[in-house]
Amino acid sequence: MSKLNAQEYKRFEDIKYTRSDGGEFWLARELTSILDYSKWENFSKTIARAILACKNSGFEIADHFPEVGKMIDTGKGAQRKVKDFELPRYACYVVQKNYN
Repeated sequence: MSKLNAQEYKRFEDIKYTRSDGGEFWLARELTSILDYSKWENFSKTIARAILACKNSGFEIADHFPEVGKMIDTGKGAQRKVKDFELPRYACYVVQKNYN
């Protein structure tokens, strides 16, 4: 994550999840603010470019950009399911390289 300063890198590491097998991942929606995107809609375009770059490099998309659902709160206490991605470190690197 070469463009992240020390404070941003700490924030990046603070939102890391670790699976029981030791695998690390980050949720794309949580990376949105660290990379200074104000809206998911704008960040999702960066995700799309990163997915294309990963595919063009010969990597399996499902291994690096698995899509997951996430429940978010909407008005009046309701919830709805939205798209998110569990990104391993490599995918985070590719996202960072493709962000504006």
